[in-house]
Amino acid sequence: MRFGPPVAFTRNARGARLAYQVLGDGPLDLVFLLGWPTHLALTWENPAFAEFLHRLASFSRVILFDRAGNGLSDRGPTGNAFEDVMDDIRAVLKAVGSEQAAFFGCHLGGRLALMFAATHPQQTAAVVTFASHPATLRDHDYPWGATPDERTRLLHTIGSGALDVGQLLHALAPTDAADASTLRWWTTYWHSAASPVESMDEITAMGPVDIRGLLGAIRVPTLLLHRSGDRGADVRASRFMAERLPSATLRELPGDDHFPFFGDQDTVVALTQEFLTGTMPTAEPDRVVLTVLFTDIVGSTARAAELGDRRWRRLLEEHDTVVRSDLARFRGREVETTGDGFLATFDGPARAIRAAAAMRDELAEHGLQIRIGLHTGEVELVGDHIRGIAVHIAARVLARAGDGEILCSRTVRDLVAGSGFSFTPRGSHRLKGIPDEWDLFAADLTAP
Repeated sequence: MRFGPPVAFTRNARGARLAYQVLGDGPLDLVFLLGWPTHLALTWENPAFAEFLHRLASFSRVILFDRAGNGLSDRGPTGNAFEDVMDDIRAVLKAVGSEQAAFFGCHLGGRLALMFAATHPQQTAAVVTFASHPATLRDHDYPWGATPDERTRLLHTIGSGALDVGQLLHALAPTDAADASTLRWWTTYWHSAASPVESMDEITAMGPVDIRGLLGAIRVPTLLLHRSGDRGADVRASRFMAERLPSATLRELPGDDHFPFFGDQDTVVALTQEFLTGTMPTAEPDRVVLTVLFTDIVGSTARAAELGDRRWRRLLEEHDTVVRSDLARFRGREVETTGDGFLATFDGPARAIRAAAAMRDELAEHGLQIRIGLHTGEVELVGDHIRGIAVHIAARVLARAGDGEILCSRTVRDLVAGSGFSFTPRGSHRLKGIPDEWDLFAADLTAP
């Protein structure tokens, strides 16, 4: 796999092989349960999902696994009941040497986490649920579930292969559903995580489980997070649980994204960290030293005219996917796109150079040549954007870069001294609108 931690395997009590990962080394073990079909290898291909998990891992040791019948674990219909998944969780906890863990459960994963807390309270430190619900099916005192007819239609739609995966994404993640790379990732992820037969099996075996009668017996501290406009799970389901769980706190959040990693993940991570550790994340300063990266496609206008609108648009989508993947891989942050390029930041210049080289080499395989400009300096953070002299310098460095070149300021070169990179001098230049002359260097990636 490309961006995530190594995949390891253990076996459950029924002899099935379970795939799991461990991310981070914090003092708190945190089991992440998505509640939808999962695929550990493809999780990391979405930058938002990868960033969310890395942020959880900044204060905990995050434990992930594919349930039997999902992803990289043994596949095929299992007929597993909730108690079987409880055993799977315990098998993974044993494999990673965890005696007690907190849980972050989304959708059905929240129900799994609460059931585990009720069944194994000695192994449960706390539970955070996100967009969860205690039951799937509707009842006289629980009108927010699905009717039997709706459930039958869903099973038929999945079994017949008629499920519109794109429409499903629009319902679950309206903030990001229009992004072509996100839709491409979601489509691949959905079809790879579970087959229609496996999905139907899971819905049939686990969907009817109703834990409403157990809520009063769950004594562990519980934080219920739910976006008020969620179309995948009604917020009133979390209100229902909050009234019945003895040690629960409900936080309703603005927005309509069903997944915690789409939309405003900052608030989700901050509330989770505060609840589990008692400490809020340190506030970001408004000025910070970062490495600023600009990219630009060489000869984009001529290439667009040569290919035509449709083929050029498709090539641009491939370009964006590669750049975003490498930003996630090397801990870069996309600030904005610039038409046929990107503005991004890194917290270290060595990672920026490695990311730049990866982008250049991978895009060359797609028939695209790019040039890149890098500078490290103090920038001002303005919401999700940046400004300041360092941004202007990086843009001017890009303007001087040759085809396929990673051009750096002297500052960047000096900061990575001893890292194994080699640099070719490109002379001293006056940069438009920038005082003094600037020594520029072309970077060659020879460091591991």
